[in-house]
Order: sequence, then structure tokens, then C-alpha cells
Amino acid sequence: MTELPEVLQVKDEGDGRWAVSHPGSDPEGRDVVFSGQILAQMIMVSDAVAHGEKEAKSIHAVFARAGRYSAGPMELVVDPMHAGRAWASNTITAVQGDVLLSRGLVLMNAVEPDLIRHSPRMPDVPGPEDCEPTTFGVVYPDAEARLVDRPDAVTEDGSPVMYVWVRAPEAYDSIAANQAIVAWSEPGLIIGTAMRPHSGEIDISQAHRSISTGVISHTAHFHDHAEGGEWLLIAHAASYAGNGRVYGSGAVFTHRGALVSTFGQDSMVRAVEAPLDFKRAM
Repeated sequence: MTELPEVLQVKDEGDGRWAVSHPGSDPEGRDVVFSGQILAQMIMVSDAVAHGEKEAKSIHAVFARAGRYSAGPMELVVDPMHAGRAWASNTITAVQGDVLLSRGLVLMNAVEPDLIRHSPRMPDVPGPEDCEPTTFGVVYPDAEARLVDRPDAVTEDGSPVMYVWVRAPEAYDSIAANQAIVAWSEPGLIIGTAMRPHSGEIDISQAHRSISTGVISHTAHFHDHAEGGEWLLIAHAASYAGNGRVYGSGAVFTHRGALVSTFGQDSMVRAVEAPLDFKRAM
């Protein structure tokens, strides 16, 4: 088994407090802890609390304040809600010093045999071997990313959609680690997807400069397992933009078409009266 990287290792400090690490570099270059990192580390802590006997079924987190990489390490504080044979749940609070950053609710479950089964089909898009490598600083650190070049793609209801293939740099036997990598890679592209139909008025390069953007809440559900190190297709659809807000959803599929995860996200996209400080905007 490949040893887990430091960002996916959690350390029990007692009294329900767990230490976690930041990645070696700032993924967005603005000194703001990325929401996907917090989701991933909450999953790893929940797995540790469950001693690997259950796996994450869903996570919902609200990001109340921005953490800063320059402000030092975070801690995750666990408040168990219940633990039974089939299900368990934990409330997890991310803190940095005396500042509360985020609070999540993680639902854990013991996987059981199928009674019924169905799932949606994977979108018909080119495979990763037919897409150009691209750089997305918001996916899991050192993961490969390949964008499907369909800037005008929409869903059946007309919502703008963006497809990206991602692959983690290493394969891990840990189901929790693979789920954490998926969760880490989900939140970053909904806002940019929402801007696609408005390219004449606004684009993602203005974020944190002349417009204020940020993920406010993210919910991920886990369905089937992804194998570590395989290509995954993440489909992002931004179905609503208005009132200074964006709502989007998405799905994650294996290269063979199995549905791994679905997610929903609330974000803000709002005008500001003066230019923002690039490293301090949220």
C-alpha cells in the first residue's frame, strides 16, 4: 500500500481534536485555504474516528470564513452524533487558532449488498487521451487535469456545463483517501462554468480582483468506488445565476462509466465598489 501523503494524514490530539496539514504550495495563489481541502480532510478524520469500519456516504459543509495558509495549521474538532451498525455521523468544525472556518456534517455507512441498482449514463465526451493537458490549481495537488474543449456545452435544460478529466498522482488502497481526493476536486469550477454564457460581460480572471467570488456550501454524495490513480470525469453544471449567487451541481464518473459521486454547491458572485486585494478577497 502506498503511504498516504501528508495532506491526507490526520493526527489525533485528544479531546476530539485532530491536526491536519496544508499542501506544499498555495493552489490558487491568494492565501486562502481551498474548500476542497477542508472537505477532504473532514472525510479522512471521519474515517479515522470510524476506524475504517464505515465509509463516507455524504458530506455537507458550510464555509463561514476564509482560512489563510499563512496563518498556520488548522485543526478539525469532531463531535460524534451517533454510531450504529449501519450508519454513523459526525459534526466536524475546522478552526485556525481561535477562528471558526467551516462546519461539516459527515454521514458514514457500512456498504451492503444490492437490492436494486440503477444510475445515470456518463456524458458522451472525448476520453482523456483525446483532450489536451491543462492546469487547474484547484484539483487535488499534483493531479493531472484535461479539459474537454466544449466551451458552449449545455445540458438539456440549457444550463452551461464544463467537463474535466482528473487523475490522482498515486493509487491508494484507502477508500477514504480516494473519496477525499474526489471531494477535493469537486468545488473549483462551478463559478467559472456559470460565467460561460456571460463571457462578454465577465470572466473568471476578474475573480478576487474586480468581483467577489467564493464557495459558501458544498454537499457531496458518494455512490460507487473509484480506483486510485484512474481517470475520473467530473461534469459541472451551473443551473442558476442571480441575486449575487450561483448554484451548480455535478457528477463524477469512472473511465468505464460508473457513477462515483454527485454534488451540489452554493457560491457567491457579486460586484464590488472598489478593486479587491487579490490575496485577501473571498
